[in-house]
Amino acid sequence: MNEHPLRIKLRAAAILAGLLPLLLAGCAVGPNFKRPAPPPVSGYTAEPLFPTASTQGVTAGTAQQFAVGRKVAGAWWTLFRSRPLDRLINLAIAHNSDLKAAQAALRVAEETERAQRGAFFPSAALGFSASRNLGSALLAPVPASNALLYNLFTPQVTVSYTPDVFGLNRRTAESLAAQTQSARFEMIATYNTLVGNVVVNAIQLAALDAEINATHKLVAMNTRMVNILKYQYAKGYASGVDYAAQKSQLAEVAAMLPPLQKQRTQLRDLLAVLIGRFPAQEPKYGITLSSLALPGSVPLSLPSQLVRQRPDIRQAEANLHAASAQIGVAIANMLPNIELTATAGNSAIGFNKLFTPGTDFWDLGAALTAPIFQGGTLLHQERAARAAYREATAQYRSTVLTAFQNVADTLAALQQDAEGLRAAAAAQSAARTTFRLVSRQEKDGYANTLALLNAEQAYQQAQINLVQAEANRFADTSALFQALGGGWWNRTAMSKDSHDH
Repeated sequence: MNEHPLRIKLRAAAILAGLLPLLLAGCAVGPNFKRPAPPPVSGYTAEPLFPTASTQGVTAGTAQQFAVGRKVAGAWWTLFRSRPLDRLINLAIAHNSDLKAAQAALRVAEETERAQRGAFFPSAALGFSASRNLGSALLAPVPASNALLYNLFTPQVTVSYTPDVFGLNRRTAESLAAQTQSARFEMIATYNTLVGNVVVNAIQLAALDAEINATHKLVAMNTRMVNILKYQYAKGYASGVDYAAQKSQLAEVAAMLPPLQKQRTQLRDLLAVLIGRFPAQEPKYGITLSSLALPGSVPLSLPSQLVRQRPDIRQAEANLHAASAQIGVAIANMLPNIELTATAGNSAIGFNKLFTPGTDFWDLGAALTAPIFQGGTLLHQERAARAAYREATAQYRSTVLTAFQNVADTLAALQQDAEGLRAAAAAQSAARTTFRLVSRQEKDGYANTLALLNAEQAYQQAQINLVQAEANRFADTSALFQALGGGWWNRTAMSKDSHDH
């Protein structure tokens, strides 16, 4: 007994209705991303860390202790207690062009990610066509009125939907979301680099100002010594060799000034650009080493925290995630694709007859396409995606190792900076004592002016060495905050949508 056609249609519709949720749910092919585990290490250096040496009586002589596990402040530069430095950094954050470009690149990535979300929904398009037609008299006329010359007006709506059966859209969206995170952490890295550059260059500029001031004094002293020896040589009290040697010494000291002044000008120009200004618009910086305070307690994040804090590591992790999702995209492109379409509209030979009975039309359709032969293109694209994932894995590991190296190097530098400052301070103190003693002897007639000038020159040179040692401590303290990630997660504007902080 044959089954009624209506029952057959109803049964087919029920089967399709049952299959539709499966088509919509589907499965996402390719590997599911797993975040890399923290490095299996408990410290940064092979030797245990101890507080740095202290030096009394100098600006950067504070002993520094490392507070393991303590949070890095979001505005860590304020620990230097310099309002001019704070103003510079605020100007840089507000006006730096590189930071603004990185923020715009993040916005591009965010909007691209949002655009991909549309693939999860049906798309609808409204169309309207109007035409003037002349039919052939040898053929049956198209209109029911048998007119050969007629107008045709057709408004219609087309709806199409591609079920994400194998997860092509999901993996694509996953990859774009990871790329957005990569752009976010690249922007944060730009922010950290900007702040670090402002701090370090401001410290170097303050040190250069002090060095140039001391070098001017050295030039003045050597000029006096040359004049004294010139007079003595003319009177026969000094040899020509002594006079020539002193002139050579003056030339050497004077030759130190142009490179220092050149470097100072370049640093001032660089700082102006960092805060978004032209070199001719540079502000008055007003930063001196003596106006800075060295933090006595500095944070030291745990190794497991470092991989969550460093923006370069987070960016490498996001790139790894994107590469993982691209494997799924490549596999899904090798599998069948289903497209559902529906069109409904109206067609009439007169505009005033649109939407009248008998002018409606509609159609439903489903299409399945599957790649059969692509000349190896899809296969090699999948292999390329897997190779890109291995590349991203190696790059992630390299980034982590470099980050740990940065922290270890900076910790070692802080220890050595403290010892170097102690030695420089001792040398400066000894040179100052010698200068005072020779000055007293010169007043009492036991030492000549040349001996006094030599002692003062040694003192000024020791002062230059001390300035450099102080600048090293400030700069490397700044480098430690940078190496630990810069504290961005404690600044609301930076930590937005970072998922971890």
